[in-house]
Amino acid sequence: MHFDVDRTDFHRTRLVDDTAPADLAEGQVLLELESFAFTANNITYAVAGDMLQYWGFFPADAPWGRIPVMGIGCVVRSNHPGIDEGGRYFGFFPMADFHVVDASPTAEGFVDRGEHRAPHAATYRSFNLVERDPAYDPALEGQYLVARGLFITSFLVDDFLGSHADFGASTVVITSASSRTSIALAHRLQARGSVRVVGLTSAAHVDFVTSVGLYDEVLAYDDIETLDRAQDTVVVDMSGNAEVLGRIHRHHADHLVYSCRVGATHWDAGGPTADLPGAPPTFFFAPTQIKVRSQEWGREVFEARVGAALADFLRHSSGWMTIERGSGPDDVERVYRSTLAGGNDPATGHVLTFGAP
Repeated sequence: MHFDVDRTDFHRTRLVDDTAPADLAEGQVLLELESFAFTANNITYAVAGDMLQYWGFFPADAPWGRIPVMGIGCVVRSNHPGIDEGGRYFGFFPMADFHVVDASPTAEGFVDRGEHRAPHAATYRSFNLVERDPAYDPALEGQYLVARGLFITSFLVDDFLGSHADFGASTVVITSASSRTSIALAHRLQARGSVRVVGLTSAAHVDFVTSVGLYDEVLAYDDIETLDRAQDTVVVDMSGNAEVLGRIHRHHADHLVYSCRVGATHWDAGGPTADLPGAPPTFFFAPTQIKVRSQEWGREVFEARVGAALADFLRHSSGWMTIERGSGPDDVERVYRSTLAGGNDPATGHVLTFGAP
């Protein structure tokens, strides 16, 4: 079974009742998707699906698309001599109950070498054996599922800013501050300690964002114009809300020294962002920074640094993130629609499965 979304209208969905193949080609493995997280990040994948080729991960017949999700799957059948049955792997999956991969073993697990996956960065094609991941703790598996993928984006944004000395800024402003990606970025920025971190969020989420204890200041969107406009500032836009980003640019003007576009939690509030005062909005593409650091540090060092930082964040997140599990197509549909509508509690992480809990 697959959950598909109309690429031209995200409110239209369908369930495709297909079955796993009876036979696997040489080199293929069949994974049963045990559980996966669904967050606002996944809506961003849909919004940027054509621009960043997310729809190409798991092709479907037009106009339908399959949103990539991060989950843990178990190899239930293997036709690859180097990959044993029974292994549990974290990686990108379609929203489905099974997934077939043309596998090529790596030190961490295996990668998808399917022809349609060739254009995609290796990080998006990797399946990592969870027992080898130093950040994996069975007691925090829910937080791991929700945070692992998005944390890497936050780690890389912080690393990018740090490698450029924060573009000379003394303040980093993060929109959609209640999102897990934003909170993870605030965690990294606080650990680095070189800038003041300001979170912007809806009025309804100010108390929650304040309670996570990672922002130096938390403001509602209505209070953007109270920010100190004389301080050189970087904005990291997780919201994709053109009106909010425009207000930040116009308020800070030439003191906005870098504008980093990352997410689209407000996916339906986009619009033109050209000709704004200050630094031009620039989209952040995580695989580019992964390539830079993997070449400079080596892959093993990169993975070790991410793993240590992730483990620290997961311990922190266990203090404020509650995991809500759902099972079956109805729960998948419900969580998809509530996330699309932006109505989820930011303190709740959603972990889903198509099968029985």
